[in-house]
Amino acid sequence: MQICRDKQAMRDWRGQAGRIALVPTMGALHAGHLSLVAHARTWLDAGGGGRVVASIFVNPTQFGPNEDLATYPRDEENDLVLLRQAGCDAVFLPTVADIYRPGAQTVVEVTGLSRILMGRLRPGHFRGVATVVTKLFNIVQPDAAAFGEKDYQQLAVIRQMVADLDMPVEILPVPTVREPDGLAMSSRNRRLSPAERAAAPVLNRALDRAAQMIADGANLPAVRAELRRIIRTEPLGQIRSIDIRDAADLSRVGAIRRPVVILLAVRFGDVLLIDQRVAVPKGEMNVR
Repeated sequence: MQICRDKQAMRDWRGQAGRIALVPTMGALHAGHLSLVAHARTWLDAGGGGRVVASIFVNPTQFGPNEDLATYPRDEENDLVLLRQAGCDAVFLPTVADIYRPGAQTVVEVTGLSRILMGRLRPGHFRGVATVVTKLFNIVQPDAAAFGEKDYQQLAVIRQMVADLDMPVEILPVPTVREPDGLAMSSRNRRLSPAERAAAPVLNRALDRAAQMIADGANLPAVRAELRRIIRTEPLGQIRSIDIRDAADLSRVGAIRRPVVILLAVRFGDVLLIDQRVAVPKGEMNVR
């Protein structure tokens, strides 16, 4: 497995690599990230082969002034072991100085999608995501890139950006990977206290119940009320947002007549967890 610690090393390796699938991460890897690697490999194999590249970069521009950049978990040694075991061909490990040169003035922003939902709670977050992903695409020049559906709005932002800017990159959505108790895997989970970790699976229970209600024909107010009721059974969970949007474009819905996505943001102590579920009313087909 090739380790590239700066842009030039990555570009030099890429020039000899043929077809590439990229897995962008911020490190502190877990089984969810490894599922992205596996999905990227499957996509490559279906098209005749190629190489998987993972990037590890804790991107400062997507963190707000009161967010957890300083305490975001980092474990490079273990990350490299996991990526090697997963069959990754190369890892891009740039520094902040290598990605953001002094005096840089250019940013990328998907204006509409970046300012709703989590974008309201974390102003500037998706601008930071879109900018760093654009830079990674320019440096690595992948043919495809894998992103998890757990970060559903992020996936929507990246898809819109790629379409709007005519980027020749296929976006590969990968289903959420969960712990045995249903908690969506996240690097932030390791920062939960034992009591918070025990409470956090309430998100999955709430999503399960809401998806079933929608399949049975429940209306929006009833689903929202049940989501709040279930989450509030865990006093350690502080609801930041509950949203039900069109699954295809995250637009508002007045009634559930087509597939929707349920989006939760709930704080446990200092840790903000997000989770999602696509729910399909009776008689409709699922949307990814």
